[in-house]
Amino acid sequence: MSIEQSVETLSEYQAIARILHNLFCHYPEAELVNSMIENDVAATWPTFAGRRDNQQGRDALTTYLNHWNEAEQLLDLKVDYGQLFFGPGEPKAIPQGSAYLGEDQVHFDASTIALIDFYKQHGVNFELEMPQPVDHLGLFFSVLDSSFGKLQTATDVDSDTNVDSDTDVQQLTQFIQVLLQQHMLPWAGRCLELAKINAETDFYVGISLLANDYLAELADAFKVLPMPRKLFR
Repeated sequence: MSIEQSVETLSEYQAIARILHNLFCHYPEAELVNSMIENDVAATWPTFAGRRDNQQGRDALTTYLNHWNEAEQLLDLKVDYGQLFFGPGEPKAIPQGSAYLGEDQVHFDASTIALIDFYKQHGVNFELEMPQPVDHLGLFFSVLDSSFGKLQTATDVDSDTNVDSDTDVQQLTQFIQVLLQQHMLPWAGRCLELAKINAETDFYVGISLLANDYLAELADAFKVLPMPRKLFR
């Protein structure tokens, strides 16, 4: 991505990262679904490059939200989230990177340690309502949310040809590139594929497709190719 990337585009990226963070980190609540309906999220979701995942994802989400009945569907939606991402039992689409990158299938492995070290180098910290492994998919979206916010500020200041802000833009861009290339993209697509295949509601079919399309958009925008890694799921 060039440092001339518009603040408007970065704001769009940040908004989607924030939505996906909430959707993957938390059990669904009626307030969230109702808010998505009120804000017409399915219709206003960016089309980006017009990929098939984007269209299919918006269609699935539209279908679900158009037929939303809180009294009848909220429990099923919670059950779907649980069987995909939380449990009981082993989730169908485990949201931790170590489940895909580690042969031993443990939560805290070499890939997790590498991510923790990467975050320490860049001063990334989390304030969590409940403990989550640092390589949880939803937390990656939280880091992207914060990073795009900082990049917007640096890009906006950089328009006044401030040398320091130009350095900030480059450093933030590089941080996002490494985060995507080395720590997120090698496995996240597989997680989202499993979520799409095993989802029992159109809601999570749609969200999985849209999240995958969003990552494809970021890979294109930041000119990133995922680091080749052997996956164990």
